[in-house]
Amino acid sequence: MAAIDPRITIEEFLGSHDLEFEKKDSSTYLITLPGEKKLQTHCALIVGDHSLSINAFVIRKPDENEAAVHAWCMVKNASLYGIAFAINDLGDIFLVGRLPLSAVTDREIDRLVGAVLQVSDSSFNPLLELGFANAIRREWAWRLSRGESLANLDAFKHLV
Repeated sequence: MAAIDPRITIEEFLGSHDLEFEKKDSSTYLITLPGEKKLQTHCALIVGDHSLSINAFVIRKPDENEAAVHAWCMVKNASLYGIAFAINDLGDIFLVGRLPLSAVTDREIDRLVGAVLQVSDSSFNPLLELGFANAIRREWAWRLSRGESLANLDAFKHLV
């Protein structure tokens, strides 16, 4: 019995979950996941010769406390399902995961994509606070001086 092409499973999953996505090529699906703290998480599902990879951008390289940010991510890695924090050669922080093609099912895609969404969203503010506190303070002061809205900085008012 021939295995189902994982691309079919992925496309059926994406279609049935009303997720915004773009098919970049025959093996790459670019997905936009809606969040609450991190309003959007962009991730890619990439079908390789032997595995399905998921890669999602979380934050750019921290401006400060880089070691503390990386330590926070490493502690979190111990409790994650199917994904882990990683950095690229620029120092930007991602969530990455991999499944063997034989394990690509609707349920496993749902678990992986759900894990990425939950972890990216729940980690966003703590990572910003650790890695960008001074930038947040500058942004707060600038907005305050101009009478601009502070609504999307409200989670960080304790830093000011």
